[in-house]
Parts: sequence; C-alpha cells; structure tokens
Amino acid sequence: MIGRGVRHQLAISASLAAFIVESALGVSAAWAATPQPAGSTPSPIAKMVCATKAATEIDEVLGEKASVSNPTWKNHLYSCDYRFKSGTMVLSVKELSSASQTSAYFDGLAQRLHKSLTIYGLSHSEGAFRTEDGSVVVRKDYKVLVVDVSGLPRHFGEPETGLDEVSLTVAGVIMGCWNGD
Repeated sequence: MIGRGVRHQLAISASLAAFIVESALGVSAAWAATPQPAGSTPSPIAKMVCATKAATEIDEVLGEKASVSNPTWKNHLYSCDYRFKSGTMVLSVKELSSASQTSAYFDGLAQRLHKSLTIYGLSHSEGAFRTEDGSVVVRKDYKVLVVDVSGLPRHFGEPETGLDEVSLTVAGVIMGCWNGD
C-alpha cells in the first residue's frame, strides 16, 4: 500500500512528467480541440471541479476527507466549497468566450489576488501563478481555475504540508481531470 505522502509526491511527479513528455512530443490531443465559449450553463469541464471523481482524488492526495457543497453558477463562474474538519478550500472555474477575455480575466486576478510567483510546467495549463496566500490560479483554453486555500490552516493534510504545496497538488489533480486522466 502506498502511503499518503508518497501518493502526494506521485501526483506532483505525474503532472511534471506529463508536461515533459508533451513538450517533447508536441501539442497533446487534449489541447488540439477548439476552445468553446461560455454558455448559459456550466461546461462539463467546469463541473469536474466539484464532481465525485475530483473530490475522491483530492481527498486521497491530501489525506483529508472533505464534504463538497452544492455548486453554484453565477456570471459564468462555477464554484463549490471543499469543507474539511479544520477549514475550507474553494474551487472555482470562470468560463469566458475568447482568448482576449481569458487573458484579461487572468491578468486581472493576478493583480487583485496579489500574484507572488509564476508557476511553470503545470501539466495541461496555459499559464499559472501562486498568490500571496498560497492559492493557485490556472488558465486553460477559455477557462480560469482558482484553487483558493485561504480558508485552510497554514499547515494542512496528512502528512501536513504547506498551503503552497496543497494548492499546487489540487491544481494538478484538476488539470489531470480536464485532460481525461
């Protein structure tokens, strides 16, 4: 049986390995699809962040069990809370209709949320950054994912890790779901 800390490290390693392989081979099949504009209802991809599969994988890599709130959909923002015993993490996906809208939204979040570090190599992403509170923001096609860990204690998970690692691990799980992993 693989320990929780090892699973956590494997999740990060798998994301980085996938990025290296895709870089060597060229554009992946998942990236080849034409991005779809925001619609009147959330896309299946946006819904993945609150789905049972993602919740199960997140629980597994963090070593903590969460209850997931009923998702909300307002102004093309799909969101849910992951409620753990010691705090809450919020996952949200903003759906946009063009590359320029996505860039403007992503760049606006970088300023509003106080970008502290650009993240390179997050598998299947088209840009990512960390915020001062340890949260992670990722863009992919016409979607922007926010993994907001500001409601969690400074050290979280089993084994305990810092919020920077928690948010990056969760972003990696979601990007894997979006790619069909």
